[in-house]
Amino acid sequence: MSAVTVAAPRTLPRQEEVLTEDALGFLAELHRRFTPRRDELLLLRARRRKEIAGTHRLDFLPATAHVREGDWQVAEAPPALQDRRVEITGPTDRKMTVNALNSGARIWLADFEDASSPTWENVIGGQLNLNDAFHRRIDFTDERGKHYALGPDAELATVVTRPRGWHLDERHLSVSGRAVPGALVDFGLYFFHNAERLIELGKGPYFYLPKLESHLEARLWNDVFVFAQQALGIPQGTIRATVLIETITAAFEMEEILYELRDHASGLNAGRWDYLFSIVKNFRDAGETFVLPDRNAVTMTAPFMRSYTELLVRTCHRRGAHAIGGMAAFIPSRDADANALAFQRVRADKDREAGDGFDGSWVAHPGLVPVARESFDAVLGDRPHQKDRLREDVAVTADDLLAVGSLDARPTCEGLRNAVQVGTRYLQSWLAGRGAVAVFGLMEDVATAEISRSQIWQWINAEVVLADTGDRATRDNVRQVAADQLLAIRDELGEDAFVAGGWQRAFDLLMRLSLEEEYVDFLTLPAYDMLD
Repeated sequence: MSAVTVAAPRTLPRQEEVLTEDALGFLAELHRRFTPRRDELLLLRARRRKEIAGTHRLDFLPATAHVREGDWQVAEAPPALQDRRVEITGPTDRKMTVNALNSGARIWLADFEDASSPTWENVIGGQLNLNDAFHRRIDFTDERGKHYALGPDAELATVVTRPRGWHLDERHLSVSGRAVPGALVDFGLYFFHNAERLIELGKGPYFYLPKLESHLEARLWNDVFVFAQQALGIPQGTIRATVLIETITAAFEMEEILYELRDHASGLNAGRWDYLFSIVKNFRDAGETFVLPDRNAVTMTAPFMRSYTELLVRTCHRRGAHAIGGMAAFIPSRDADANALAFQRVRADKDREAGDGFDGSWVAHPGLVPVARESFDAVLGDRPHQKDRLREDVAVTADDLLAVGSLDARPTCEGLRNAVQVGTRYLQSWLAGRGAVAVFGLMEDVATAEISRSQIWQWINAEVVLADTGDRATRDNVRQVAADQLLAIRDELGEDAFVAGGWQRAFDLLMRLSLEEEYVDFLTLPAYDMLD
């Protein structure tokens, strides 16, 4: 049987600790068993998108009504996942690993996906960092000489690892000339090297599953889990997975997704930014009814977003699963006034989530952990969660989830400028190998750039009139606005830093994806080819 071929751009220090013969054999078996079905499911995605383009509709699936109406529960959460009131997210670089584990959050989402640029160094280095952390042999000294290490007596955050989505391959690892899906690489290496150690620590191999678009994709993950546990002699149900409901199609299949993973499921998460990106992507040619205004104008109090989050809480609690809220992306600064305003907004957001029945929520910076914890402490007290709140008052229809046109806000030229600025700044960092990027006081990930380029594309193709200037969003007008924003970035940085930082190629990629007639499903696909 064919083994995994490693075709890396360079050999990294300690790479052999990750890519052992047995680990590569495990990856090869995952690939042989599950990549063909992954490929079929990607074709199903394309078919479903074509149906949406023809009908401009989605609805709950008639064929799975028996699941939605049935009497079933997911498996009881293990002790380490009972209390999830604050979760911190971030990439698996060495500094973030130490800081996240020390942050005081209950959970750390260790991210190989949207907050990580998939360079070879990040893919392999992240696996080493997590393994080192579980053996308490990790520390870090930054360029200023500041030393970071795990607290000797502190309770560390429980790690929940997020592998890449089904659509991405890992080009450096292949079997018989075919790249292994990044999802299987990230999952397989982490599970193979850490599952037994995590069990010894009283925890387990826990995962966040991103970008799912149907319950059939959840079924595939469940089959991966069953095989992996059997292959390593680990009891079935040891793996636990939280699914990000961050696509509009998955929002119509929350019950079915939990059902498929019921022996391994621990919850659902409201991934708000990718959810907006998914709405634009799936309804991009549905006319003005589905045109989103400026990103910052779409808050969680928008009617269609309230429907999405309330349905998620009701679904989770009805089935005994945790409901995890969205991201607070603010980064504390030295500006006391700015901090006070941002903390006020974060607190209001977390108060709303806790009041709506969520069992926990996300933050992007350790400085926000106490803010989010206060909101959930006020509602939970000493209870680990509020799954007893069944939210039987919630009744969400398909029309409620699709009521994008109910927003009063309209796209603006200022929103267009912001999309160009944020998209360019994020892509510049991603192409340089940094996937979690501070932009205008917020910690951004790939979803930021996806929304930016998707909204520009949609506004052009829907021929919207920008509310603040009265101009129509034509390709020529967008090119002019974008060129002015690139010039502003060049002036801010200086010519030498602009050229050395690869800013022009980041801008060119953003413009190509935004202006081409054919919409690209994921910007990370062409961007991956540009990584060194």
